Amino acid sequence: MASVREYEIIQHPQIDGITIFFDTLTYRTPHSHSEWELVWVSEGTLSIRTGGTQYAIAPGEMAVLAPQQPHELHGEPDGCTFLCMQVSPRVLERFFPAAGRTRLDGLSVHEYLAEEYPAFQQTMREAARAYLEQPPFYQLYCAGQVCLLWHSLFSHMPCRVLSAEEAAQAEKRSARLARLLEFVDKNYMHPIRLADFARAEGCTMNHMSYFVRQCLDQSFQQYVDTVRFHCACKLIDAGSTRMTDVCFAAGFSDYRYFCRAFRQRLGVTPEEYCRRAQPPAQQQTHLHHSIHSMERFYSREKSLELLKKL
Repeated sequence: MASVREYEIIQHPQIDGITIFFDTLTYRTPHSHSEWELVWVSEGTLSIRTGGTQYAIAPGEMAVLAPQQPHELHGEPDGCTFLCMQVSPRVLERFFPAAGRTRLDGLSVHEYLAEEYPAFQQTMREAARAYLEQPPFYQLYCAGQVCLLWHSLFSHMPCRVLSAEEAAQAEKRSARLARLLEFVDKNYMHPIRLADFARAEGCTMNHMSYFVRQCLDQSFQQYVDTVRFHCACKLIDAGSTRMTDVCFAAGFSDYRYFCRAFRQRLGVTPEEYCRRAQPPAQQQTHLHHSIHSMERFYSREKSLELLKKL
């Protein structure tokens, strides 16, 4: 799924199944992925919406997301910087075969680990340092630290193991969600109807509307509007200055609706957004701006500087 792969554009992947990086995120539209994801907020507040609940993860706090768990991210108020560790279930399944089918009843790590939380933070800090510095045999060290982290998560957070049937259903839902997001990606710039996707999937509209609301925590039209809005922002940030051209290129059929989208989300008109001061480019960073996310990734050297602040 293209929207998932976008999120995984990082600066220094190097261990099969384990990726550690710093990210300053403004937004990430609803998505899911096949890895476990552990985030440790450094600056700002990370707003995570999943399963109908919104969580606010403050500086110093951590959150964990399971494979195939749909979620939406926002950095409050002007972007959130965090350390992220993505771990493929197959890394853990070498020692705990049910790792990929284990689901946690909760998201906020700091709320469950209590007295063990400082030690948990130190384990993640040391794993990140080894990953970034690459001393001899660091791959073995990182894999060991990852196992210690997930041992703590599974030991202290309420969890259960999905049955084979439940796991298969989760895979089917994840695959359908991927097809849905791809359908929107290919068609948002034109009139688009959920009924067409439901027909292609062999489902009723009622069933598909429920599926969308369950996975994305919003209606189909709200999600399409979000994609169109972010497309418009991307076009403007890339240098487009004719707002009528941006409006129709992003899929808005009515200019008044286009303007209302900006006022509701940012409190400004598209023209005011276009005239805003552009932030200066930062050294040792890579800005990734798409219709699904605005994120800044960091070089290895800059990441080590950020790690010292945690």
